[in-house]
Amino acid sequence: MAIDIDNIPRTIDLVRDDSNTSVIPDGYPELSIIDQTQLPYAEAYLHLRDWREAIEAIKQLKVRGAPAIGIAGAASVALAAAEFCATNEGIARDEMNDPADYLEFMRQAAERIAHARPTAVNLMHMVDAAMEIVEEEAVSGSSPVEIADKLYEFTKRLIVEDEDANRKMGELGAALLEERSSVLTHCNAGSLATAFFGTALGVIYEAALQGKIEMVYADETRPLRQGARLTAFELAKAQVPVTLICDDMAATTMAQGRVDAVFVGADRIAANGDTANKVGTLGVAIAAARYGIPFYVVAPTSTIDVSAQHGEDIPIEERAASEVLDPPIPGVKVYNPAFDVTPADLITAIVTEEGVVAPADIISVVM
Repeated sequence: MAIDIDNIPRTIDLVRDDSNTSVIPDGYPELSIIDQTQLPYAEAYLHLRDWREAIEAIKQLKVRGAPAIGIAGAASVALAAAEFCATNEGIARDEMNDPADYLEFMRQAAERIAHARPTAVNLMHMVDAAMEIVEEEAVSGSSPVEIADKLYEFTKRLIVEDEDANRKMGELGAALLEERSSVLTHCNAGSLATAFFGTALGVIYEAALQGKIEMVYADETRPLRQGARLTAFELAKAQVPVTLICDDMAATTMAQGRVDAVFVGADRIAANGDTANKVGTLGVAIAAARYGIPFYVVAPTSTIDVSAQHGEDIPIEERAASEVLDPPIPGVKVYNPAFDVTPADLITAIVTEEGVVAPADIISVVM
């Protein structure tokens, strides 16, 4: 069976509406995302022009995965800049002698965007990078339209750079696998979590293209079943052999000798290599250590947070009880953290676009 990566749907893009050039001559920006809450049963795209709607899409997991929501964050800043132009059309093309009102609007929007989800550091990193453009250009006297154009181009570059980084990580990670390998993955660190190709699944795709993959075991990933709805879906679309397992079967699958390596993504990596990823990752890492199976984290350098010295510094998002228990049972409480932290000593290596490093050396790829 031939591997078909191009059959995987594209996750995110920022496009221009050429029919609406009254405010921004090159066209009003529009964020296009595949609605991941409808997968795998419908491949429906959302087309968003309001940055507030983009925030809600991030919160509701319509777009998810650390790299993808980083791009969505930058795109949302671009949408906010376009909105300012639309609501201040009389001055949108004028140089700003006093950018105070513009900067106040953009800073307030960026603050809300950056905190749409607290754990994935890519979101904050990309919003900060977009706001650096805003601040520098506003102070230098650029017009709101000129800044909106620069933010559009910045987001488009991020999309290209993200796919390039994913393909590089894929090559580096695939080199870690022997022929006829079976691997296990948790949650979705695939093309759907990125601009395209994926982080952990990017390694699997590249290895599959090289003929190295015997089987991929995909954890279901409760409570929202990203492994079942997204990972199994995109692997099947790409014609990579995949077997879906419940989360509580991961250790047994390893104990039976079915798994040669584990590859997972990351939402934030601390300076000491401790890694936050989808809840349940820690249990997979503990089982892998027990059975002597290599456990690899695959993530771009934008996921590294040098301000977090160790895992305890990483904020962990808690989500609604209804994701676990709906309808509720009177008297029953629900604890629903979206992520857990895997200590560095359970991680064999971290694969980034800059190289494969030991967790203790992760800072070396960003300094």
